[in-house]
Amino acid sequence: MRASALDRARELVDRGRAATNGYRFPSAIRTLKRGLALIENEPDVDEVLEVRVRLLGLLAICVGETTGRDAAFAVFDEARVHIAVVADPETKAFLDALTDHNLGLQVMRMGQPEKSVGLFSSLVTFVDSLPQSTAAYDDLLMMALTSRSFALGAIREREGAVADLERVAVLARDRELPRRRGMAVYSLGNLHKQTGDLAEALRYYDETPRAFGEMEPGLMAALRRDQAEALLAIGLSDEAGRLLDEALPVMRSQRFGQDLAEVEMLRATAALQDGELEFARKMARASYRKLLRRGSAWALMAALVMLWADGRHALATGRIRASLVERALQLSDELGENHLVDESRLARLFAARLQIRRGRLDEAEELLRQVPGPRAVTPIDHRMQRRLCLAELAVAKGNLRGALTHARHGLAELGRVRDRMGGLELVSATAVHGHELGELAIRLVRGGNSPRRLFNWLELTRAQSYRYEPLESIEDPKIAERLSEVRQLSRSLWRARLNGVPTAELQALLARAQRDMNRLGWREHRWGKPRPVADFGEVTAALKDRAMVNFVSSGGEMIAVVLVGGTARMVRLGCANDAFESARKLHFDLNALAPDHLPAPLAEVIGASARRQADKLDVQLIEPLAHLIGERELIVVPTGALYAVPWGVLPSLHGRATVTAPSATAWLASAQGGQPKARDVLLVRGPGLGFADGEIDRLAAHHATATVLTGADATAAEVLRQLDGVDLVHVAAHGEHEPENALFSRLELVDGPLFAHELGRLRKPPAHVVLAACELALNRIRPGDEALGFAGAMLAGGTRTVVAVTSKVGDEASAAAMGDYHRALAAGAAPAVALAEAMAKDPFRRPFVCLGSG
Repeated sequence: MRASALDRARELVDRGRAATNGYRFPSAIRTLKRGLALIENEPDVDEVLEVRVRLLGLLAICVGETTGRDAAFAVFDEARVHIAVVADPETKAFLDALTDHNLGLQVMRMGQPEKSVGLFSSLVTFVDSLPQSTAAYDDLLMMALTSRSFALGAIREREGAVADLERVAVLARDRELPRRRGMAVYSLGNLHKQTGDLAEALRYYDETPRAFGEMEPGLMAALRRDQAEALLAIGLSDEAGRLLDEALPVMRSQRFGQDLAEVEMLRATAALQDGELEFARKMARASYRKLLRRGSAWALMAALVMLWADGRHALATGRIRASLVERALQLSDELGENHLVDESRLARLFAARLQIRRGRLDEAEELLRQVPGPRAVTPIDHRMQRRLCLAELAVAKGNLRGALTHARHGLAELGRVRDRMGGLELVSATAVHGHELGELAIRLVRGGNSPRRLFNWLELTRAQSYRYEPLESIEDPKIAERLSEVRQLSRSLWRARLNGVPTAELQALLARAQRDMNRLGWREHRWGKPRPVADFGEVTAALKDRAMVNFVSSGGEMIAVVLVGGTARMVRLGCANDAFESARKLHFDLNALAPDHLPAPLAEVIGASARRQADKLDVQLIEPLAHLIGERELIVVPTGALYAVPWGVLPSLHGRATVTAPSATAWLASAQGGQPKARDVLLVRGPGLGFADGEIDRLAAHHATATVLTGADATAAEVLRQLDGVDLVHVAAHGEHEPENALFSRLELVDGPLFAHELGRLRKPPAHVVLAACELALNRIRPGDEALGFAGAMLAGGTRTVVAVTSKVGDEASAAAMGDYHRALAAGAAPAVALAEAMAKDPFRRPFVCLGSG
């Protein structure tokens, strides 16, 4: 026997395993085949057979990934032939157990976790039976325990899965093996995802790269896949899509098989959540073809996504064919046969929903009887679909009370999931799952001509992010480090733009750093217990002589629910799209009107356009309410694009104190804090403002004991430190709303931006904040009117009043408006009254809003 050939083959086993673990399957296949060729003609003695079986076991895994199930099984069969002639009983038992483990991986990939548990246990049992442990056997044991934990998690045996991973963590620590520890952390993320604890899953996924120390691109791509799956379950389809788009090129270049197909399937799911039906179909078909060729049961999951995309289109158009129902039922049976329980039930629920729309109520009811209630681990989106189906059936049978009962129970279930989330972005995103159910409830209630009831349902369905009591945040040095990186990149990008140099590379680096920062922020469990939804009596008592207007868009119609004098009135206001279009055009005109030195002819044209849009909004939204609201101070709860309206520009509201709030519950929480005082005052001036020096000096004259931060003192860290606990803060700085990631909306300070994301670090938020910066009253609006932005983050964190602008604003106009505002504050006016007086002088160039309470 040539010792050198055998030794080289052993080296190739190690290299092949490393390539396999790094998801570099084509490279691993080449390496493993070279190893087999080296010992092809060697005699069948035990030491050669052991190396040959090890090579074949790894090769089977790689072939299974790149070619498919049948090719993998053929390699496993070849390995068993060689094991059969091994002479030493212990070696033979070991190789049998190792091959069982590798086969278990393939079986797991086929969607049969219950079968793989026994195969993984074979290797665990073998190692545990040895009289003496070695480093090599401990490494194998950790591998087998990690694999078995994933399979146990897939069949919902959480206790056993956790025990396996805890054992791995101890062994990895004792053996000083960071990669095994990394896999244990990664697997804990998967386990929490499987059992529905999504915020905790994201925390472990975030920890995984640090646990590894260094992750190869293929493994990082697989991590991105699992992160995206958790985000989709929460409702963050846009962020999930970005992660999957990062993973796809890596997986394609490294010729991934199963993983690539799974990523394509998840990308289709993300597109489906975003309403991109054609793209969802395209990605799902690509995934389905790959998985079908591999003989994987996961092909049925891709088929479910395709069904869902086709079904959404059918429901939207009303053209629902019987063949689509049959397809859903057949798929349900196939999913059930492959032990995909929740997915099988979901397909049957969808069939029932289609039958309801077709008017086949008896068939729909029978299908619903065939679907048991949700299990403890049933995903929230599946639960919401069940409630939606039950509610729609009740509506079709004329049982409106039953439909609303299902809607109420469904939203309560969603609320319990939301209560377990961490950061504001996660809390906000969950609303997508209850969107259809909430819309159904609103549609039913508005038809009943009961404004009080409609008000109560609006509070159940909108702006839930603002119902949580803020807690002291977690100080995480890793978050602080990443924030510093983002701030430096943002500053560099700002300077590059000023200097007119190319910025594409800096923009890409900044986008990546912001995404990483945001993911770190998800682990901050800084929201406390939820406040109860405000009831009608509480709100009307707190309003006193004020009026509240709650706008809602339902079935294409704009409706106002007006609370005044202890009563509720409902007023129909015409086409919702007309109002939204006017709001968008007004916002565009106000941006165009903002520059301080706009040529007079241009200013006249733009101003005329802005006045036309303001008049349209006034005629549609405010004039029909005049007999109810009179001259009262107004609290407005907007919807959709109306969040961008500075209400003081509407003719009927010139000079009227008006407050904007995301919900009546949010307004009540702010109002109960009382009117903000102005004893401890902070004044901040950012860089690059033409009128900021004079503005801050004039404001300081109204607040004799104010702390002033200007020039080099106005750093992000110092401003954040000084913000903590003050009564009133005024920031004169450039700002920018970030529509793709609202929590990265920012104020530009001397050393770079201060992000909305950072406001969670405040122990005691300021009571009253004035942001004399462009667009920082804007929000990103998620389903359920979940509005997020810089000002919104402050309100959610406990600030009672935020004064800010919904559009761009000139430095000169801002300085003049704020001088008038603080003069009125110093004279004792409430914030909303002071702002109304300041805006009335030039409303279209002073588009400020008072948010929270006034």
